[in-house]
Amino acid sequence: MNTRTHREHAARVAIVSSIARSQEALAGILERIADISAHSDLTARTLAENIRLLTAYQSVMTEMLTGISLNRTKTGNPTSPWLADGCSASPNENIARMN
Repeated sequence: MNTRTHREHAARVAIVSSIARSQEALAGILERIADISAHSDLTARTLAENIRLLTAYQSVMTEMLTGISLNRTKTGNPTSPWLADGCSASPNENIARMN
């Protein structure tokens, strides 16, 4: 393995290790603040946004490292929603059936 390839491999390993450590740290933080966020909606929302941002950063780094997109997009035509018998998309129809 030539020097450049060896350096690239070492850099990739370092990035993967960094992402793994970041995930472990994030899990520890979540465990410690679960009780606190249960008492404050603002804290819970702020933490959820911070976690979403960290996850997005890690996803981008992983995609750059591997060249594989982790957010796979599905293509095609969506079907209409499935509704149980006796249900409808219109709340007025459901109320009429109850009476």
